[in-house]
This record gives sequence, C-alpha cells and structure tokens, in this order.
Amino acid sequence: MTASSSAAKRGVPVRFAAATGALAIVLFASLPLRAEDNPVLAKVNGAEIRQSDVTLAEEELGPSLAQMDPATKKENVLAFLIDMKIVAKAAEDKKIEDRPDFKARLAFTRNRLLMDNLLAVEGKAATTDEAMKKVYDEAAKQIEGEQEVHARHILVETEDEAKAIEAELKKGADFAELAKKKSKDPGAADGGDLGFFTKDQMVPEFSAVAFALEPGKISDPVKSQFGWHVIKVEEKRSRKAPDFDQVKAQIETYVTRKAQAEYVAKLRESAKVERMDQASNEPAKPEAKPADSKMAPAKK
Repeated sequence: MTASSSAAKRGVPVRFAAATGALAIVLFASLPLRAEDNPVLAKVNGAEIRQSDVTLAEEELGPSLAQMDPATKKENVLAFLIDMKIVAKAAEDKKIEDRPDFKARLAFTRNRLLMDNLLAVEGKAATTDEAMKKVYDEAAKQIEGEQEVHARHILVETEDEAKAIEAELKKGADFAELAKKKSKDPGAADGGDLGFFTKDQMVPEFSAVAFALEPGKISDPVKSQFGWHVIKVEEKRSRKAPDFDQVKAQIETYVTRKAQAEYVAKLRESAKVERMDQASNEPAKPEAKPADSKMAPAKK
C-alpha cells in the first residue's frame, strides 16, 4: 500500500534516501603505511607478506570472513596469502601469464581497478562540507511544511466486511483491537498503525481520504488495489527536516555518486565510442581537415 513504507518507518526521508544511478564504488585508495605500521608477517621463498597484504585480502574476501573472530580471520587470511604466493609462483613457472585468456582477464582487472580508484578520488573530492550542506538545504526546503498524517487502518477483502467493521466502530469498538482481529494487512499486529506518512507515500485513493479526515475521525470504506480500508486519523502535523547529522551519510553517498556519474558523462563527451553491434542511425560526420594542408602530418 505504501510507496515507501519501509523508508518511512525507519524515519528516513524519501528525498534524502534517493540517489542517482551512478557507478558504485567498492575500492578506495589507501594512504601509504609507515614500515612500523606495516610489519612483515611471513616470507614465502623470500617474498614478503606484510600487514597491508592481509588488510587488502580481508577487503577482497569480505563475506566469507564475516563469522570469524579476529584471530581466526587473520590466521585464515595469512594462510590464504601464503598458498597464493606458492601457487602463483608455480603458475609463473608454467607460463600461465603468457596465455591469451590470462592476459585478457589481467587487462580487465587493471582497467576496473583504475576506474574504481579514479572515481573514488573524484567522489571524495566532491564531498566537501559546502556541497553536502547545499544538498541538505535544497532538500530541507522541499520537506519543511509538508503535511504528514498519522493514521491506522483495517484492510479487508470486501466492501460488506468493511461496512460491518465500520458499524462495529460506530458502536464503540476499539479500532486497534479490531484491526488485530480483522485486518489482513501485515501491520495488523500493531493495531493497524501506519505511523506518520506524506501524501505521496500512499496510493492516491487512500491518501485522498486520510488527508481529508480530521484527527479522531473514522472513514467510510475506501477501495484501493489492495482491498477495502477503514481509516482512522490519529494526528496531523507539518513535516520537519531531520538534523543534518542524521542524514549526513546519505547525503555524502548522494554527492559522491552524483559527482562520479557527472565525471563519467563528461569523459564520454570527449571519447570516440563506436558500437559495432548496433546499426548507426546518424549520418557519419566528416573528419575535420587541417586549415593548412602543409601542416598536416604525413600519412603512413
């Protein structure tokens, strides 16, 4: 029934929670470690494995280590790195790196790491306090003063059921208790409580009635795509923007991804992209010719 009920129940404003379809970043550039902060933990045929290698491997292995305690995690990661060094050396001896499939995967991984790290740098540079405060202020202007309603509802299959419930309520039945017994909505256990919501967070038929009702009043049966509702409005208020610190993390993510998306779009504008898998509907553009033919480079 709700357009964004899970976000609303967590108290996360929808406009702050929205984000652009920017590329997700999973790798971030690390600052150089001092030698004393990056000790050698093992050697394999003379090749060192340092703490920084363990840290990087932990990030890469991620979920598979989640249930381990720190000591077990470190031991497993170090064992993995030792085995990796041993097997990698064996692969070198067998000239695996000269195979075309290996070279193709290595090139892909290199490009991916270059992309991820550059976009991380661009995103971090964009997340200034000034930029984040500007996003907050613009969103807050849209939120401040918007009306919210706190309501309960009872959801049933048919209009006759809804009318029967309305009649019981008019005789003095407790709305919350009736919702627990009769409503088929997942929130029935909470007495049909929907908490506070804005008009655009509910289906139009429901919102139109809920926002027209005065606090304490009960509606006639209302039909929506989910069934038949009987609504009780508990309270109305003007919405307030959350404090900046409450949504700072969301704003930082939004600003970062927006900057990354804009950076990629800018690079695309100056890139020559040819899609061989698609027929072009645009006429070919003539190549620019030098103003002075004597200055043109000789053709090879």
